[in-house]
Amino acid sequence: MRLDDEEMSENVEKRSGGGMRNIGIGGGIGGIIIVVLALLFKQDPQQVMQAVQQVQGPGSSSGSGTSQQLTKANASPLELFSGKVLRSTERIWQQEFQQMNKTYVKPHLAIFEGSTTSGCGAAESAMGPFYCPADQEVYLDVSFFNELEQRFGVKGDFSKAYVIAHEVGHHVQNLLGISQKVQSMRSRLSEKDYNKLSVMLELQADFLAGVWANQQNKLNKFLDPGDIESGLNAASAVGDDKLQEAGTGHVVPDAFTHGTSAQRMFWFKKGFDTGDISQGDTGIGLGNR
Repeated sequence: MRLDDEEMSENVEKRSGGGMRNIGIGGGIGGIIIVVLALLFKQDPQQVMQAVQQVQGPGSSSGSGTSQQLTKANASPLELFSGKVLRSTERIWQQEFQQMNKTYVKPHLAIFEGSTTSGCGAAESAMGPFYCPADQEVYLDVSFFNELEQRFGVKGDFSKAYVIAHEVGHHVQNLLGISQKVQSMRSRLSEKDYNKLSVMLELQADFLAGVWANQQNKLNKFLDPGDIESGLNAASAVGDDKLQEAGTGHVVPDAFTHGTSAQRMFWFKKGFDTGDISQGDTGIGLGNR
């Protein structure tokens, strides 16, 4: 994956000093890292935090922290990479929205360590990356990428880019009114039925990540051999069936909220193969297009 000539987005902030909770590895249902991946890509961080606290118990954090714009001068290699990926998504989605006669509002990316606050409540590293529609920000602790590689063998820069592009996909859904449509149905549905809608939402975000990769590759051939396989491996690693099997030893389809490994790979690949947002109806429509 080649991003050497890519500029870094101006919409990235680096937060520090927010404090670290006492969140360890081990115990619970196979360890917090299983919970991290099982809850990856959630849109409601408060619910995620409740699940984490049930496993680990309450922790503590201290300090309100500071925030500054991320620049090449103060960015680590992973932070710089993340800022470049965000800039790439900005370009592609501005282009796609123009074709729909719409204005693309760029999301912000908050890079933090340990914990911070978001428009959706507390943000913790243990949540994994997530998008908050209330403040239109993606929250990311880049140490997650190390966990993904070291503990689950998901390697390659494109697997990291896929994670960011998926969260930006949730932002696209938010702008198109898809997320609001799904959320409005929550009180009228059983947990089982709402989980089905959640799966559709997540699979569509995977599809949108694939659309981004397709369109960016058309612009500058930024993909290397093996990159798409890296993205597919990342999609597979966070399938509900694989995570449930790893965490509890059995699979409960009614509890799926993100889709199986096969489904996630299918929709990401469909987005990449077609590059056509109109092909991404996973069952919840395509919003205000």
